[in-house]
Amino acid sequence: MNLSIGIAGMPNVGKSTLFNALLKKTVAYAANYPFATIEPNVGVVEVPDDRLPVLANIIAGGDPGSESGMTQRPSIVPAAVEFYDIAGLVKGASKGEGLGNKFLSHIREVAAIAHVVRLFEDPGIIHVSNKVDPVSDIQTVETELILADMATLSKQHEPKGKASKEEIFLYEIVQKMEKKMDEGIMARNVQLDDEEKAAVKQLNLLTMKPVIYVFNVSENQLSNMNETKKKIEEIFNQLDRHPELVSGSKRDPDLHRDDDPSYIYLNAKLENDVLALSEEDQKAYLKEYGLEETGLNRLIKTAYSTLGLISFLTAGEKSSSAKASERRGEVRAWTITKGTLAPQAAGVIHTDFEKHFIKADIVPFKDFVELDGWVKARELGKVQSVGKDYVMKDDEVVEFKVGV
Repeated sequence: MNLSIGIAGMPNVGKSTLFNALLKKTVAYAANYPFATIEPNVGVVEVPDDRLPVLANIIAGGDPGSESGMTQRPSIVPAAVEFYDIAGLVKGASKGEGLGNKFLSHIREVAAIAHVVRLFEDPGIIHVSNKVDPVSDIQTVETELILADMATLSKQHEPKGKASKEEIFLYEIVQKMEKKMDEGIMARNVQLDDEEKAAVKQLNLLTMKPVIYVFNVSENQLSNMNETKKKIEEIFNQLDRHPELVSGSKRDPDLHRDDDPSYIYLNAKLENDVLALSEEDQKAYLKEYGLEETGLNRLIKTAYSTLGLISFLTAGEKSSSAKASERRGEVRAWTITKGTLAPQAAGVIHTDFEKHFIKADIVPFKDFVELDGWVKARELGKVQSVGKDYVMKDDEVVEFKVGV
């Protein structure tokens, strides 16, 4: 599965600039006026993964046992993230203002929303409201998403005649959600059990999607992160102190509270500038601002955590060619949801693998590396053979056995 993230927010907050940096090339049209982005730019970005080259070196050295003698270096296939650069939302978007529902529909396609919030001051860059007000910006965007969801709920009519249990059940949930969302509460913060969540999933509500706040700061704010973090906390506190806002913080016994908001901070322009440097110079440049990694890495890690995702690794032969000179290994990262069972994880590789699953051989990445691959790991009993009830864990190297 690929992780998809929509970059959303008010106009001119740095969405397209961030998108350019994330893609490591300029593909989005960044311009100093609202609605410069007419269609959502979509780009696929590789997930940085230091484990894969390590596995490739092991496979190239002759492991697993069946691959000894390979003359070609193993291919490396990292996990991927799809980023959607979605044009700016303005007040009234749910009623067609700006470019309206066109952009709201684009958000429906993603698994999570990266809500870019402008903290930097720059008189040379127009703000659609003529002032930098993060609280108001967050309120405007989230209000429009709620209004769009309420429009979706209003289209669900009361079942008539010989309605099924499922239709009646869904309508009961819709009524419950309409009441809460009319009070300014996000869909994801309405108390629902697992069965209710499964039923309402078909409506693809925008405010049910997890949100990562991406605060776009100035270089000065980046250099004074204690003050900037304090400012970000004040923004969230302000939203919490005003229950009429759409932060989902209204004190209500039936209201579900998420954990603290997921957020990162970055300077979108700096992220672009860093790309022109060598890897070594990038690290030195980022270190000047107290950063160990780029905004891309931090955003992806936060997204994985927010969506409850993990990854497992495969390291083996890519094809079954009879010619040793043509044999080539492949190391690859695969994204799954926490709690995924072994057969379903195998199905991520190929749907037939889930159907014909027999077992999975699993070894922690650390042990795999220390023992230089499958052969020694098996000899020392570090490989665990698991069945259909095994719950996959993060950072495991896996070999699936299937009956095909």
